[in-house]
Amino acid sequence: MAALVADPNLGVEAIYRQGGTGPAVAVRVLRSSPDRIGSGFGTEILSATDVLAVAIASLPNVAAGDTFALGAELLTVTHAERDASGTAWRVFCQR
Repeated sequence: MAALVADPNLGVEAIYRQGGTGPAVAVRVLRSSPDRIGSGFGTEILSATDVLAVAIASLPNVAAGDTFALGAELLTVTHAERDASGTAWRVFCQR
């Protein structure tokens, strides 16, 4: 995980704040922005999502309501789960 986030072509700098207002913690993350298709009112809805991969060694705890600032974008955590190996968080965010 450390090698992936250190790669300048893959990893990006982020500022993490617990609860959105806690002290700023600089971390490197892997960001993906897959589109998700949901349904509502009898039609399909396409929505953009943001998923971050963050080393657990960098952030031992991540919870809903925490925030990540990536440049000018502020992402709010909606859900976080550990990967199968227990080395990284998979963090689902909303813009």
